Amino acid sequence: MSTTAQAVEQFLAKIDQTKDLNIFLEVWADEARAQAAQVDEKIAAGTAGSLAGMVIALKDNICYRGHKVSAASKILDGFESQFSATAVERLLAADAVFIGRTNCDEFAMGSGNENSAFGPTKNPHDPTKVPGGSSGGSAAAVAAGLCHAALGSDTGGSIRQPASFTGTVGFKPSYGRVSRHGLIAYASSFDQIGPFTTSVKDAARIMEVIAGPDAFDATAMQEPLAPATKGQPKKVAYLKTAVDNPAVDEGVRKAFMTQLELLENAGVIVEPVELELLNTLVPIYYIITTAEASSNLARFDGIHAGYRHPESTDLESVYKLSRSAGFGKEVQRRIMLGTFVLSSGYYDSFFGKAQSARRLVQEWTDKTLEEYDAILCPTSPTTAFEIGREVSDPTVNYLEDIFTVQANIAGVPAVSIPMGVHANGLPMGLQLMGSNGADLDVLAMADWIQNH
Repeated sequence: MSTTAQAVEQFLAKIDQTKDLNIFLEVWADEARAQAAQVDEKIAAGTAGSLAGMVIALKDNICYRGHKVSAASKILDGFESQFSATAVERLLAADAVFIGRTNCDEFAMGSGNENSAFGPTKNPHDPTKVPGGSSGGSAAAVAAGLCHAALGSDTGGSIRQPASFTGTVGFKPSYGRVSRHGLIAYASSFDQIGPFTTSVKDAARIMEVIAGPDAFDATAMQEPLAPATKGQPKKVAYLKTAVDNPAVDEGVRKAFMTQLELLENAGVIVEPVELELLNTLVPIYYIITTAEASSNLARFDGIHAGYRHPESTDLESVYKLSRSAGFGKEVQRRIMLGTFVLSSGYYDSFFGKAQSARRLVQEWTDKTLEEYDAILCPTSPTTAFEIGREVSDPTVNYLEDIFTVQANIAGVPAVSIPMGVHANGLPMGLQLMGSNGADLDVLAMADWIQNH
């Protein structure tokens, strides 16, 4: 059996060989070696934690004390974190080893990992394609075999869509299941930290460590993580709208229908359900998240930390020049959208309506999950798209989130597991959504599906 130190050396060698994929922004080689040596000593002494020897990569929007964190943005150039995220503290306490920080879309805004100030990450399955976003670097790190697991964040599909594009397992916990303390905020009522792994069992092991109440996060669930009570689901629903939608690639549709047939053959009751609000999910998501982002990102001003424009002379020019040069186009677009929907005269007609519609989606989701063990749909309507594809309308990329945003709007747990390989040679993902708080049930059902 190889030691943690040997595993770290193998990963470091592989990271070096795959530099052209632009997966890691920083590799903590010496530190990982030192951590691995300590963990091996603990294993030998029989005092090791539950994740001893698991080598993990961190998305570049999760804080780790004494390490740089930039959310892949120029505005946080040179910034070093003063504290560690609660999830990071808990993983370290369980004897996990951190190997580096991964590239992502700037401030977690994007579906292809192309909005990073450090350039796009490439998909290990095909370097001309994106790995998905915003946690593309973390997904690619696991898919390329550069670590055992990685942490990402999911605001509207930013863990599950990259998992689908890279053939990995990606889990978004229930809202509040994992503390957001130490996660650089995008949209505070949507954001969740979650794992990328190669197996569902590993995702469950990580969740058992990072989940739980936290004094630093008032939105964290107070109830402990309940053990799984389900394995094989008895009755599942699938979004009929998702199957009939013309935007869904034919190969993805066929793979999904095959998956439903396999479930039926195994004795699972499979029934279609209609979510009439499907076409409103993306507008709800973008109105509320951009509003929250415009508020959250106001703190990055060129004064407190990070980038300050060299030509600024007074307070006003520091704000204007630093934010104009420090934020990328997509982040600027979302800040402007959010400021607009929160402005006087538009608040009720946009933000207020979106909040009311969010409640309807939440109620529909909760009610449907009282009747069914899970709701199924393809994770993404397509396989990974080309890096640098030309789109005249930036909202085209927003439709990548059409099947994933529901779980964030409703606050329920959802996982993407591999659903085979498309005729074009790229992976596809199957998404399962479960009841709020039933995180390990969702993973247990996903594990059963993956192994049948």
